[in-house]
Amino acid sequence: MLEFQFWPTHPPVAKGGVYELRSYTLKSGTLLEWEQNWRVGVECRKHHEVPMGAWFSQLGSLNQVHHLWQYPDLQLRKEVREAAWSENGWPETVLNTVPLIQKMSSRIMLPMPFSSLK
Repeated sequence: MLEFQFWPTHPPVAKGGVYELRSYTLKSGTLLEWEQNWRVGVECRKHHEVPMGAWFSQLGSLNQVHHLWQYPDLQLRKEVREAAWSENGWPETVLNTVPLIQKMSSRIMLPMPFSSLK
């Protein structure tokens, strides 16, 4: 996995909470278009949360994009995601990137008891 230059990996702001890993399989040849749109989209989301990072594949399973978010709890996740829709540029980011996606998944993860993130 390689890190997107516009979205450098950021350590967790606080310990605990929930983590969301969103994974996408893009249609072949659409990675650069996805990146151009998400440059705008991540700026919109930064008004509400600190993105932890985004990565893409160049070896193995190609056309893969992953991004990671941290929230104190699932209720705040819901509120932050809803608030993003009021940001200039976010609805357009979604409108422009959804057609590029072949498959998408979202995983909610909790730190294990032995994790340094707990």
